[in-house]
Amino acid sequence: MKQIEVVAAIIHDAAGRIFVTQRGYGDFKDYWEFPGGKMEPGEMAEEALKREIWEELETRIVIERFVKTIEWDYPQFHLKLHCYFCHVESGHLELKEHEAAKWLRKEELESVNWLPADRDLVKEL
Repeated sequence: MKQIEVVAAIIHDAAGRIFVTQRGYGDFKDYWEFPGGKMEPGEMAEEALKREIWEELETRIVIERFVKTIEWDYPQFHLKLHCYFCHVESGHLELKEHEAAKWLRKEELESVNWLPADRDLVKEL
């Protein structure tokens, strides 16, 4: 089975809200996720996360801490997802690849349709 290694930013603000994005493409179009993306060969997870957030949102982030790694089997591939708590250093979270985005309070996180690999993480938050 194909293996994909990705990173995700759990971006929070001073009010404790979390920034989430909606996919605008692919098999899981319209599902919600934490922003991030694929790691490149030889790239460290934190480097990949900063690069992906810049590419997708034109935003610089500060990575605060590692949260967990999730492993999930989708029908076409095995996913290894490294998740980090972050906050915005500079930029305006401008959507370059996603269909939509919003800030959610922790009690609102389950109000959107999450990608399967993200669901357990959402429950933990």
